[in-house]
Amino acid sequence: MSAESKKASHLAWHETLELHETVIFQSNSLMGFKMHYPQVQDPELKKLYAEAIQSLERNLKELLPYYKSAPAVDMRNNAPKDLTAYYAGHLLIFSKTAVRNYAIAITETATPSLCETFKKQLNQAIQLHSKVFEFMLNKGIYPAYDLNRLLANDQKAAAEALNM
Repeated sequence: MSAESKKASHLAWHETLELHETVIFQSNSLMGFKMHYPQVQDPELKKLYAEAIQSLERNLKELLPYYKSAPAVDMRNNAPKDLTAYYAGHLLIFSKTAVRNYAIAITETATPSLCETFKKQLNQAIQLHSKVFEFMLNKGIYPAYDLNRLLANDQKAAAEALNM
């Protein structure tokens, strides 16, 4: 650990953004797993869902205290009016993951026609991600250019997921 990191009074910006990505991904996933849990019929799968839910709850409880060390935090206590933020976030996470998966798949593909198909689908995933991002930005759901609000939204989403 460098002398500079020992003296830092807050998390670095880049690690704060990694914290944001991790917390919002886990919060969104936790909400989804909790919503789906009652419909899972297979006992073994239901047990795996319960394990995932407990793990995500534990992870969020361990990660949330780090927000106190973020460069800027402005906790909001607004009650959710609907699940638009959850649904949009779920779609954004899906499209971002699809972009990553297609990019990896392209590097592993030797068949030209399959590679072209992956490229076409990658571009479609990029377009979807852009549209969902713009939707969330315009609705104020994803304040990408306001770190205070972004981190506050993370904490709010995690609290909602934990309280479901």
